[in-house]
Amino acid sequence: MAKGKLIVLEGIDGSGKSAQYRRLCARMEKDGIEYNHIVFPRYDKPSSALIRMYLGGEFGSRPSDVNAYTASTFYAVDRFASYRGDWGELYEQGGLILSDRYTTSNAVHQGSKLSDEELPAFFAWLGDLEYGKMGLPKPDLVLYLECSVETSLARMRRRQEKTHTKADIHEQDAAYLERCLRTADKAADFYGWTRIPYLINGAERDVDEKNDEIYRILLEHIK
Repeated sequence: MAKGKLIVLEGIDGSGKSAQYRRLCARMEKDGIEYNHIVFPRYDKPSSALIRMYLGGEFGSRPSDVNAYTASTFYAVDRFASYRGDWGELYEQGGLILSDRYTTSNAVHQGSKLSDEELPAFFAWLGDLEYGKMGLPKPDLVLYLECSVETSLARMRRRQEKTHTKADIHEQDAAYLERCLRTADKAADFYGWTRIPYLINGAERDVDEKNDEIYRILLEHIK
């Protein structure tokens, strides 16, 4: 039996990724498309313990206090536990999986801690760790939502005010988000991600219009 399809949405914090993910799920359910949805990290699971400690500042108050390779393993373990315990069997039987973040987030957020010269080696190491050594499936399609740092920060502030939550060590650091954007651009080229532009004719795109494009690309890929 042929393996399934794994579709990933990726973008920096505040890129609108979660909103687009919810819209995609709703449209797929309305159209009767069978799929399983997953979101990373899984903060409510034991496998995310080190992630929560890291983001909570227990290993240092700055993202750079934990190097890219070490922090990547925290997130990779959570994905491994999810794959083995939640959706791996469905995927192996040919099911469609839609994921909000994946290995791709390690490439963006952890890769941003490294110099441009170090990134190709890190990207290759990351793929070998998760897809090779750990046996996680490679995404069939990665939809990367482009954004700006200003929009990212403004959206995160609104979200924190609405939910009465505190920014983690990633979200508190504007310079870090700037590096994430630069790294994501290089990762998109390295891995061949499909870019979803943030602007059209110099203006921010409408949420629904952008979702139409994302959904069209997804449907074409799963046919």
